[in-house]
Amino acid sequence: MELKDVKRIYFIGIGGIGMSALARYFHSRGVAVAGYDRTETPLCRELAAEGMQIRYVEEVASLPEVDLVVYTPAIPATHQELRHFQQQGTPLYKRSEVLGLISRGMRTIAIGGTHGKTTTTSLLAWIFESAGLAPSWLIGGIPNNLGQGCRLGDSKYFILEGDEYDTAFFDKRSKFVHYLPELLIVNNIEFDHADIFRDLEDVMTSFRRLVQIVPGEGMVLLNADDPNCRALAEKCPAPMLEVGFS
Repeated sequence: MELKDVKRIYFIGIGGIGMSALARYFHSRGVAVAGYDRTETPLCRELAAEGMQIRYVEEVASLPEVDLVVYTPAIPATHQELRHFQQQGTPLYKRSEVLGLISRGMRTIAIGGTHGKTTTTSLLAWIFESAGLAPSWLIGGIPNNLGQGCRLGDSKYFILEGDEYDTAFFDKRSKFVHYLPELLIVNNIEFDHADIFRDLEDVMTSFRRLVQIVPGEGMVLLNADDPNCRALAEKCPAPMLEVGFS
């Protein structure tokens, strides 16, 4: 579907740091945003104060009619609202799929790695903003100097934090394989998320898939101080630049 045609959107799990940022992205575009979360978090209260409708009870009878539903891997297949929208035939998109759609047609810069993604994405967004390039960004946190985890800018640049965690309960691919980065930064790779990855080699497989998405006219920046990052160079079709202290 075309995101420009979405007038009403519903988020299941809207109170998460990434989902709330995406909700703000659509809200800034004039889309009517509503959503569910099981607890009232400070982020939920902020979204409500900004004019978004937040629910804390799975009550199918009062669900609004929407054009698109977005949900996270934390939502189980048995969730009443998710099942209701499935039965109604409402388009259901995972958060990472929506980010992939947003990145189409933009010059996307994605930051991946086991550690430091949020920090590096924040630094890069601040550099672009300070240079007057008016970037869009989506960060899995709220940087102090930017004031918000999501912003829709006026330029073609989209700076995006890339998450290696799985996409959904039925899609165990990493979220970042749905993105279309022109420039990819990989900070480091270690064994993490033992609930979804078997071992380090399993993590490496996801990152190999990621570097293969970058087009030949793009670029990959790798931390050459990390041997696991260096190993990605063997499967990288795009131009690659190694950075680091060694």
